Amino acid sequence: MDSDTMYAIDQIEENIVLAEKLDTKEKITLKKESFPFPIHEGLLFSLKDNTPVLEQQKEEERRKLLREKMERLKRHE
Repeated sequence: MDSDTMYAIDQIEENIVLAEKLDTKEKITLKKESFPFPIHEGLLFSLKDNTPVLEQQKEEERRKLLREKMERLKRHE
């Protein structure tokens, strides 16, 4: 799997993490212990050598874009 491919954590259930590939919406599952950092729903990561890599800057950028989109939608109601 390519490290440029971005995933978002959709759900965390016990020891299983369900994530979605952002560009294709394909779902993948990973073991919770495979993450070398604390995780939460909505977190963005990529995979390098099958190990999750935190993409904090990209997550912050995505959250900002989503916030802006929601504000635009509110103004048009």
